[in-house]
Amino acid sequence: MDLDALTAARRDEWARLDQLSRARRLSGAEADELVTRYQSASADLADLKTSAGRTPEGDHVSTILARARLRLTGAPENVLRQIPRFFVLQLPAALYRVRWTTLVIALSFIAVATLVAFWISGDPALIATLGPQAQLEYYAEEQFTGYYSENPAAIFAGTVWTNNAWIAAQCVLFGITGFWPLMVLVQNAVGIGTSAAVMLAFDRGDVFLLFILPHGLLELTCIFVAGAAGLQIFWALVAPGARSRGEALAAAGRSLGTIAIGLVFALALAGLVEGFVTPQSWPAAVKIALGAAALGVFLFYMLVVGRRAYRQGETGDLTEYEAGTPTLVAG
Repeated sequence: MDLDALTAARRDEWARLDQLSRARRLSGAEADELVTRYQSASADLADLKTSAGRTPEGDHVSTILARARLRLTGAPENVLRQIPRFFVLQLPAALYRVRWTTLVIALSFIAVATLVAFWISGDPALIATLGPQAQLEYYAEEQFTGYYSENPAAIFAGTVWTNNAWIAAQCVLFGITGFWPLMVLVQNAVGIGTSAAVMLAFDRGDVFLLFILPHGLLELTCIFVAGAAGLQIFWALVAPGARSRGEALAAAGRSLGTIAIGLVFALALAGLVEGFVTPQSWPAAVKIALGAAALGVFLFYMLVVGRRAYRQGETGDLTEYEAGTPTLVAG
């Protein structure tokens, strides 16, 4: 093969391919032309390498093809642009998708905790199984409220934040097992119900609510959301629909896994309330109102911002470029 003749014959075509691959915007016709010229130049490069091995002409065409390939396949979005998309679209859409499961979990949790509290507090024999009378009385009178002020507020807030964030992450990450989120939720419901039972047995039920509600409104809601995300990941494995189990599980894991990240921020707010509001000797209405306001911000983000993102087609999943082209299925 005459390299000079081939170069002379194809120079304009290669130049046009290079021009198209550098263009900021392409029309539909230009995009088709880019694909056609890319295929043609690829064939030219194969001929060059087969007949002459590595040559300056081949290196030149290879460079042009690399740029064109990048233009055809796209490039990862800048991280600074991904962050706003995550918080404005992906995360709220993912939260919105688990709203009904979260509601069912919340109602079930409250029912179990309430049942345990009144069942134990109404039976002196069951109360006695929890410990000596003096120890239980000390818990109700001193230890329960002292827990929230025995450490500096900032340290206490950071401790409960990391602990609760880890619990929420477990619910999502181990949700594929099916039983793990349920175990965490049941343990917490029984634990809260038992604490309430001791407080009720010593006529301190009002104190229990005053020290649980300010931070518990948001904190427990976050745990409910994490449990809902984990269970929906499990359900994608059980009932994948028309997709394969692997595809359904991957999509659910990517989209709902974002919730674990988002809850870190929500639980940080709950930790601030628990560290700086719950221990205060402020009027009950003020403390509960601040806790309710924190919950209100989260619910607005989840339901209002989330619904807007969901209606725009967001699910919380990665973009098609990041996740790969999905397999089309019928039905």
